[in-house]
Amino acid sequence: MARENYGDLVAFLAVARAKSFTRAAAQLGVSQSALSHAMRQLEARLDVRLLTRSTRSVAPTEAGERLLASITPRFEEIDAEVAAIRELRGKLTGTLRITTADYAFHTVLWPALQRLLPLQPDLKVETIIDHGLTDIVAQRFDLGIRYGDQVAKDMIAVRIGPDIRMTVVGSPAYLGKRPRPKTPQDLTEFPCINLHLASYGGLYAWQLEKGKREVQVRVDGQLNFNGILQVVDAAVAGFGLAFIPEDLAEPHVRAGNLEYLLRDWSPIWPGLHAYYPSRRQSSPALRLVVDALRYPR
Repeated sequence: MARENYGDLVAFLAVARAKSFTRAAAQLGVSQSALSHAMRQLEARLDVRLLTRSTRSVAPTEAGERLLASITPRFEEIDAEVAAIRELRGKLTGTLRITTADYAFHTVLWPALQRLLPLQPDLKVETIIDHGLTDIVAQRFDLGIRYGDQVAKDMIAVRIGPDIRMTVVGSPAYLGKRPRPKTPQDLTEFPCINLHLASYGGLYAWQLEKGKREVQVRVDGQLNFNGILQVVDAAVAGFGLAFIPEDLAEPHVRAGNLEYLLRDWSPIWPGLHAYYPSRRQSSPALRLVVDALRYPR
């Protein structure tokens, strides 16, 4: 294929990813008719149908899927190299898309961005709070942040925080004259604040550990949240017991707003990791953010 026709491949990538001529045309800044004409020309030159069109959507054919899988990494390499050249000018540009959970954003990502962004005014960051195990390749994220044991083995992973101790807490006002729980099983007798995690398919069962003993407890209460920060707020407000990271609990314990419970049943979770698909495709902006997050700092 002549090099002057590489633009048709870029157009094909946009249509295949967006699964819509309308959305792809908007992304490329061209008319829908011009985009349709380019696709017809590309299919004519290759003498094979690449896209299946219907009134509602567009999908790659088998040949289209093969072409998509083949050229996507190559164009990503080109984009990465162009970004690297921009870095030689002394500043970074572009948008970095990051998926993370609220705990990681609050404790690690946001503090790092507050230090970094004032130094890089042309760098933009789009952060999506998502507690599921997001496929960052399929969803076109540049970077994901999750606990170490949640990172797929084919990802490049960088530790960005220490291991995390989980602990049961309750507010003194809530506990009042109630007897404190002495065993994990006692928790079922207390109203508790639940965490809903998509990665677990529903409400998270509290997993407590004492030495080599592990106990899973399903608790109940009035409130369920899909973010740990809301759980902390509800616990401080006296709506029940909560199972939260110790670093979130400690300031409230020092202030007298929360009390540690069942301290000898506090498990250690793998620390937070930033992850991305490949060093070969990493952009200067990605490398800069990862370095800012890297632990120890």
